[in-house]
Amino acid sequence: MPNWGYIVVLLILAYVVISALVYLLQDYLMFKPEKLPKDFLFQYEHQEIEEYNVETRDGAIINGLRFKAQQPKGIVFYLKGNSKSIKGWGKFAVDFTRHGYDVLMVDYRGFGKSTGRRTQKAIKRDMQVIYNKIKENVDEKYIILYGRSLGSGFAAKLASMNNPRMLILDAPYYSLSKVAKKYIPFMPLSILLKFPMPTYKWLQYVNCPIHIIHGTDDKLIPYKTSVKLSKIKPTTTTLYTVIGGGHKNLNTFESYHKMLSEIITKRPTKVDLKGSSIHVKHNLKV
Repeated sequence: MPNWGYIVVLLILAYVVISALVYLLQDYLMFKPEKLPKDFLFQYEHQEIEEYNVETRDGAIINGLRFKAQQPKGIVFYLKGNSKSIKGWGKFAVDFTRHGYDVLMVDYRGFGKSTGRRTQKAIKRDMQVIYNKIKENVDEKYIILYGRSLGSGFAAKLASMNNPRMLILDAPYYSLSKVAKKYIPFMPLSILLKFPMPTYKWLQYVNCPIHIIHGTDDKLIPYKTSVKLSKIKPTTTTLYTVIGGGHKNLNTFESYHKMLSEIITKRPTKVDLKGSSIHVKHNLKV
C-alpha cells in the first residue's frame, strides 16, 4: 500500500520548490539583455543619430538614441521587446524616419548601456521620465507611442497617463500573466509574477487612437490576443492583420509596411453616418 501522506508531502514540497524557482528565475527567463560597454559607439548607415543618457532619481542611467529625420513631422517613442539592446533594434528606426519622423529608442534597465535594478514599477517610472523629456521640446500632438511585444505594455501604460497623438501596439499581449499561464497553468502567477503587465487594464484609460498590428501565425502571443484587446476601446481602436505574420518577422511583410504607412501618415477622419445603413437590421425571417 502506498503511503499517501508521504506522497502528498512530497507533492507539496515539489510545488513550493517550483514556485520559488519561478519567482527567483523569472527575470532571467523573461529578459534577454545584451549589455554594452560605456564607450560603445553606435553606428547606422544613412541614419543621423544622437545619444542620450538620463539619470533617474534612484541613480540609474537610461541610455537612448534619437534617430533624426530632416524637417521632422513629429517623434516616435519606440519601446522595444525583451531581448538584445538598441544596438540591434535601431535598424527598425528607418520605418519611421523615412516618413519624416524622429525616433527615440531607449534601453530598459540592465540592457545595453542602461543601469539600475529592473522592476515593473521602475521601468514604468523611467519611461515616464523619458516621455517628459520629449515633451520639453515636442508638443504631445506630435508624439507617437509605439510598443513592440514586451514594450506594448509599457507603451499602453504611458498612453493611459498622457495624451500622445496615437498609440501603436505591435504583437501586444493581454497581460504577461496570461502569457505565463499558457506555459505554467498550475502556478499562482498573480502572486509570483514580478511583471504581470496588465495591458488590458491600462488600455481602458487610453484616450488617443489605438492601432494594433498582429500576425496570424504568431506562436508566442496568439493573434486572438489582439482581437480581444481591440474590443476594450472599440470606437477608437483599429486592428491590422498581417496574414501569415509571426512574432518576430512582421517587418518582412510588405503588408506591414503598408499598414504602418497608412497609420502614421493619415489623420483620423470622422465618418458621416447620416444616410448610411448603420441602423438597418437584417430580417431573420425567411
